[in-house]
Amino acid sequence: MIKRYLLAALLCAAGTAQGQEVLKLGAVVTLSGPGAAWGQGMLYGAELAADDVNAKGGLDVGGKKYRVELVAYDDKYQANEAVTAMNRLVYEDKVKFIIGPTGSAPVLALAPITEKNKVLLMMLAFTSKALAPDKPFSFRPVLTSVETAQPMIDWVTKVAGAHKVGGLFVNDESGQQQYEYLSKAYQKAGYPFAAYAYFERDRVDMVPLITGLMAKGVDAIELNGISPATAGLIAKQARELGFKGMFIRSGGPATAEIVAVAGPKAVEGMIVYTQFDPGNPAVKAYADRYQAKYKKTMNGFSPSFYDGTHMLLRAISDAGTVSDSDKVRTALIDIKDYRGILGTSNWTGQAIYGSNQQIDAPFFLSKVHDGKEAIAATCTLAACR
Repeated sequence: MIKRYLLAALLCAAGTAQGQEVLKLGAVVTLSGPGAAWGQGMLYGAELAADDVNAKGGLDVGGKKYRVELVAYDDKYQANEAVTAMNRLVYEDKVKFIIGPTGSAPVLALAPITEKNKVLLMMLAFTSKALAPDKPFSFRPVLTSVETAQPMIDWVTKVAGAHKVGGLFVNDESGQQQYEYLSKAYQKAGYPFAAYAYFERDRVDMVPLITGLMAKGVDAIELNGISPATAGLIAKQARELGFKGMFIRSGGPATAEIVAVAGPKAVEGMIVYTQFDPGNPAVKAYADRYQAKYKKTMNGFSPSFYDGTHMLLRAISDAGTVSDSDKVRTALIDIKDYRGILGTSNWTGQAIYGSNQQIDAPFFLSKVHDGKEAIAATCTLAACR
């Protein structure tokens, strides 16, 4: 049974007028299980964006002020649970704008529901199949391996010195896509995977898989996109087996969560994809706010969904409607040079996906030291330097 959370983003100002219009945003996100850190970060980003708007008296849409509320369901990182949750949001709650889901398999499972009903998604899925001309209402406010793999892997092999890399991938749509794009990137960089293996999401004993990689003499293990808890287990078990090489986390930001499981010594020197510079004052302020409200360290995906939700709310306001998702979709794509806490963002993707529903934003590579990320390279979609 899916546990339902009604998360109302209430106005901060006192004396809110009774009977104010309400705009409901839905959320189908992972709030329990191995992907919980990601799902919570997505939801909390949306909540904080709603708080911003509500603190100013609500969202102005067609001359009316709307209080923004979130209706969230836990999909437990499972496609069948996500489908059940989406059906409730679409057919019972009548929600037209949704944050989530978390993961490629849930996103693909939900597409027939959301596209048929013209429900606009701000989702987290690394599969290239999540975006296509026949999915006009699906938007991705985070960069994926499709966009970032080559510049990152070029840097990892040429600068960090990872020349014999082994990979572990989840045995589902997400993991298969990650392998596809990463294997091509390593091949193009001149260092194809020395070994790789797939595993089921709920697996906890990684020793046989790690032993197989070590038998091939790998000097680095790629952990792209693996859930934070599982990535931490892999790092911990690998060190216990005597693995001395580096870990590479070229996707799926979750350093704090991985360190919490593996310990800082296990992941010392890990190279990680980083969506933002921790020294960015706007991001630091957001992280402090996140910590104060939720008593947790900010997940790396959260700023993207904070900016993404703000872009969605702006599109709703620009379109002048809370019900016509066709107009909102057009207004969202029309947003140019959006200045968020991550910097300047635009929509891209026409050349790869056939539609401009993929975010284009700056990103970074970091090296983990004493459990903390330190920026090692600044990246664009062309190169990391």
